[in-house]
Amino acid sequence: MANWLIKASNEWLEPLYDRLRQKLLGHGVLHVDETMVQVLKEPGKAAQSKSYMWLYRTSGDARHQIVLYDYQPDRRYIRPKEFLEGYSGFIHTDGYEAYHKLRDNIVVVGCLAHVRRKFFDGLKILPKEKQKDSHLLKGVEYCNKLFSYEREFASLTPEERLKKRQQYSKPLFDEFYNWMEGLFVLPSSMLGQAVSYARKQKKYIERYLTDGRLEISNNRAERSLKPFVIGRINWLFSNTPAGARSSAIYYSLIETAKENGLNPYEYLTWVLSQMPNLGKAGYVASVDELLPGSTVLPEKVFAPTSKKDLEQYAWEEE
Repeated sequence: MANWLIKASNEWLEPLYDRLRQKLLGHGVLHVDETMVQVLKEPGKAAQSKSYMWLYRTSGDARHQIVLYDYQPDRRYIRPKEFLEGYSGFIHTDGYEAYHKLRDNIVVVGCLAHVRRKFFDGLKILPKEKQKDSHLLKGVEYCNKLFSYEREFASLTPEERLKKRQQYSKPLFDEFYNWMEGLFVLPSSMLGQAVSYARKQKKYIERYLTDGRLEISNNRAERSLKPFVIGRINWLFSNTPAGARSSAIYYSLIETAKENGLNPYEYLTWVLSQMPNLGKAGYVASVDELLPGSTVLPEKVFAPTSKKDLEQYAWEEE
């Protein structure tokens, strides 16, 4: 069965995945993340060694969402460099240094959620009686307020959001960092580690204040990795790189379908009935007509809880 899935992926699904990648790279704002995966028969590597599943996806400003997984044998910076070949724009990431080695036309935007996590993790280990007056709590509260602004601005246009951020978020962001600059902390303490991380990431995180399309965190990518991480708990590993690559394609099409209001099972069933007959009478004429935003999608592929007029899902040139 695994071989059948790999064969179907290679012959019928990969062209659709490649077209989605072309569409993805046409967007000006992306989110990127990665997580570990074990592949038993990776050439030149022990079965217990780490490989990686990278994730690339559109941001909240996109009319139609695309979520793509990319299997690679390591975590080196050349992996996103190769996947993002030809791309120019912003990428939301965590603090991993590899992203800062990409081409100059790719601008890294940092993640305030990771800063908040550093303060929060330190706060959790403090005795409750010491939490109330701790600097760790104050750091969390600064982050919480900045996130609360983003919830208030969520329904605004990018232009309106930028104005609100300049009016409210930027003064608070500056106050947060000025407060940290005035702290005298032990570098090895939880507070010291949180402050050090926040200072190092400042120039990347504050970029979200310069463009209303950008987001305050990379949580969007982390949420898209979650289905893979949950699945990994059950299936544990891939046997071969071919299987891992096929998994990446299946996960990509399933998660992209879900984000566009489609029933993944019905959508994949339909795609696999069309691809072997592409261009023939009675079947779709091109790969573009198989995209989750195509106007020729049959009604049955729409999830019952999110069915909308087909015209609302028409792809635009972006």
